[in-house]
Amino acid sequence: MERRNQIYEGKAKILYETDDPALAIQHFKDDASAFNAKKLGNIVDKGVFNNSISSKLFEEVAANGVPTHFVKKLSDREMLVKKLDMLKVEVVVRNIVAGSLARRLGIDEGKHLPHPIIDLHYKDDSLDDPLINDDTADAFGYATYDELKHMRESALKVNEILTKFFGARNIDLVDFKLEFGRCADEGGKLLLGDEITPDGCRFWEKGTGRKMDKDRFRRDLGNVEETYAEVDRLVTS
Repeated sequence: MERRNQIYEGKAKILYETDDPALAIQHFKDDASAFNAKKLGNIVDKGVFNNSISSKLFEEVAANGVPTHFVKKLSDREMLVKKLDMLKVEVVVRNIVAGSLARRLGIDEGKHLPHPIIDLHYKDDSLDDPLINDDTADAFGYATYDELKHMRESALKVNEILTKFFGARNIDLVDFKLEFGRCADEGGKLLLGDEITPDGCRFWEKGTGRKMDKDRFRRDLGNVEETYAEVDRLVTS
């Protein structure tokens, strides 16, 4: 597979064209950001770990019936993916109170929810990814009601799959972010895209609550590289 022109560069990844117009190469960087790029840094080999983790988790959810853009892992830092027209809606699934939900509602972190909560955010760093609802997303053309229904159902399915997967590894899946896109090569079908990594998920060690995700960078908790390496080992072993 030949890597060609750069299509897009974000905070953590670069996307390249290939010799197949339906496929792209997704390259994972070591750059780290938090609070919508207000805090910037570098996590050594984060790109290697995230490519490995995301490849395995995409395989896991696809094997359990959730279609994704992932085709195959190409190298330590690159995966081959289907080209998507990404929606400007982030789907956040929450199982335990943490982060912005705790701040927004004035609730201590760590409360287990009676059922998952799904939040929708408009993807725009300059606006701090504001909360939106289905009516807003449809009215402004971010996603249709049918697409939002599909995204919610898929997100809950992914939550079911990954909660079991991480539970078997002594990890609580606290919350996580998903992004979806339309695949022109498959008639506009919605596929799970982007990544599934400690950058966009919260993982806590069962029993201790030890943070095993990008909160170690956000909150200056230390042992960032070691924790990413540990999650990679647990996910891929």
